[in-house]
Amino acid sequence: MTIGILKETQQGETRVAISPQIAKQLIGKDFKIIVEEDAGTTSSFKDSDYEEIGAHIEKRGVVFKESDVLLKINPFDEEDVKLIDKSHVLISQLFHKSNPDLMKAIAATGASAFSLDAMPRISRAQDMDVLSSQSNLAGYKSVIRGAYEMTKIFPLMMTAAGTITPARVLVYGVGVAGLQAIATAKRLGAIVEATDIRPETKEQTESLGAKFIEVENDGEEEASVYAKVASEEYMQKQKEAVNKSLFKADLVITTAMVPGRMSPVLITKEQVNQMKNGAVIIDLAAAQGGNCELSRMDEIVVQNGVRIIGTTISPESVSTNASELFGKNLYNFIMHLTEDGKFKWELDEEITDSTLIIQNGTIRKNGKTITT
Repeated sequence: MTIGILKETQQGETRVAISPQIAKQLIGKDFKIIVEEDAGTTSSFKDSDYEEIGAHIEKRGVVFKESDVLLKINPFDEEDVKLIDKSHVLISQLFHKSNPDLMKAIAATGASAFSLDAMPRISRAQDMDVLSSQSNLAGYKSVIRGAYEMTKIFPLMMTAAGTITPARVLVYGVGVAGLQAIATAKRLGAIVEATDIRPETKEQTESLGAKFIEVENDGEEEASVYAKVASEEYMQKQKEAVNKSLFKADLVITTAMVPGRMSPVLITKEQVNQMKNGAVIIDLAAAQGGNCELSRMDEIVVQNGVRIIGTTISPESVSTNASELFGKNLYNFIMHLTEDGKFKWELDEEITDSTLIIQNGTIRKNGKTITT
């Protein structure tokens, strides 16, 4: 089986789906690897790095023509679809719920497609979960970006000229990104508080040395690591509970997203107007509308002296590590799906059933055909 690794074409993307190290592991499992020229350049992987471990470097059209499996990080675009045929198996983050037209276009080619963002949140799938591995880096990087944007330092510092008090950091959402943000901010010496709709995250928050802001939820909790759509009553309670900390915070990091829906608004314009002058908000949910009412994707909005930075952040900004982790997730996923170099197509198995969005030109949902 030949696996093709494509260069990412999405603006601002600097990662590559498979690093040379992971390509070497796949070759060791008797897969042939073809890499589009310069696919890894922005992740600090040279074409020669891939060639040294036995991969082949080719132009984009050749990769499509000679590959059985095509790997990307981001969804395949319109130009890709023109090169896809019924023999291909596609693996990427398709974001299929948000891209129905793209799913129809891929299905029309007769190909099959797995969506990495549809990975079930079960223990068996943890080492294949790209959302978790990339969110972990995003949580770390959000704090580093916040530290750069702030006009204060994080730690308590006693000097001959006087004492500098520690910065205060507030994290909305104690998922993978939120936990890493908490841990990173604590290591840098900040006073950290966090809030989440799920009360079970209190123990995780406190284990990292942060204070958990509790909100009386009346059964609003959700077992998923994703945020859910909370009631208006709950959202009002959360605002009241969090406002005191929000208005004192030097850095606020928001991470709450709901798959296939707009991000919940957790910080309104009215609240921003009551925050400290010079405070910074890093909104990691900006791609889906943002957790702050004023967020704009890839923009810095200044309101009442508060800098609001809308971003997905940036696994892309640490692309070497992000590519290595993404590639390992892909390796584990491919090993799960195949046996002796062939796909097993175990449609009654949860991971396969959840991630196989298109099979031989048929769009699937919960194991059933919904359109062709």
